[in-house]
Amino acid sequence: MCEIFIFFGYFCTMIKKLHTFGEYLLLMGRVFSRPERMRMFMKKYIKEMSALGVDSIGIVLLISFFIGAVICIQMKLNIQSPWMPRFVTGYTTREIMLLEFSSSIMCLILAGKVGSNIASELGTMRVTQQIDALEIMGVNSASYLILPKILGMITIMPFLVIFSAATGIVGAYATAIVGHVLSAEDLTVGLQHDFNPWFIWMSIIKSSVFAFIISSVSSYFGYNVKGGSVEVGKASTSAVVSSSVLILFSDVFLTQLLS
Repeated sequence: MCEIFIFFGYFCTMIKKLHTFGEYLLLMGRVFSRPERMRMFMKKYIKEMSALGVDSIGIVLLISFFIGAVICIQMKLNIQSPWMPRFVTGYTTREIMLLEFSSSIMCLILAGKVGSNIASELGTMRVTQQIDALEIMGVNSASYLILPKILGMITIMPFLVIFSAATGIVGAYATAIVGHVLSAEDLTVGLQHDFNPWFIWMSIIKSSVFAFIISSVSSYFGYNVKGGSVEVGKASTSAVVSSSVLILFSDVFLTQLLS
């Protein structure tokens, strides 16, 4: 009997997940339609790029600088040995920043900042009936509100990845020079050793997919809020959690696909 209840609960959960996924696909179908007023769309598109991407540059640079410095220290203390070339620290720092941190981990951090922002904004508009007012006026509210956020996030994310990787390398140099962890010459040799330009494109492709996940999933939870202000907070939490989980799953498949 206990196994029956467990199976029934699992079945209900799967049905609920499929229903949520279906609603998400239907919403995306409404989102990716031709904007009715291209001039208005471009204004919102630029505004969303500034609000979601440009305003996040500060936290991206700050975190990347210190993470690059910490990676350099950890690699020198725990990986470097007399049996290894002295450039190993710079080489591993570059690979970690390019392949994982600047694309995947940074997007997880932005999922908390940007995702909650999108979900709370759309959720507030839903509970205050602003979205209903747009629908009454004959406006495709999904495309009008969500499409600029998705395209703006996808556009600005590659730049954030490049800034993150460059700032992480600056942090590694700061540690090497100021902290006397290793010489700047050895770090430079490691950063240049066996460099594969495809890794940069790989990070950009991954981050663009993650940007779509963050913006679209967060928009779904915010757009479909039902209830009052308490539900807006729950939607923000669900948006961050769901976006983070999907980023982690996508990272596994994209890494395998692009490597």
